[in-house]
Amino acid sequence: MIAPIETKGSKNVLGKPLIPCCTQLKTGWYRNGSCETDGNDGGRHVICAQMTEEFLAFSQSMGNDLSTPLPEYDFPGLKAGDCWCLCAGRWKEAFEAGVAPKIKLEACEESALELVSLESLQAHQITK
Repeated sequence: MIAPIETKGSKNVLGKPLIPCCTQLKTGWYRNGSCETDGNDGGRHVICAQMTEEFLAFSQSMGNDLSTPLPEYDFPGLKAGDCWCLCAGRWKEAFEAGVAPKIKLEACEESALELVSLESLQAHQITK
């Protein structure tokens, strides 16, 4: 098995090196496929989630349409199955509403724990 590529020394919620969220889409605060962050990321795009129709509809109902492409921002629009670095606050809202998408635990940046418990994340991790 090939070891996952690590990113710049950032840690994940397990205290290990952060792995990329997605290699096909330009996701994350830095648009490099990783849920890395810094102090300028007011939304804390640190939870690597796999989109579902249910979550996308929820996000749109909350005022954040993630499904519609916005070419002017190089945003392709998301569909079920795509992975994306979500704002920790939005994932928490979806969790509380019972529609939180599954996540890639090793790709969630450690600052997610400031808003969401490790236990909640572990209960929603993608299992192979």
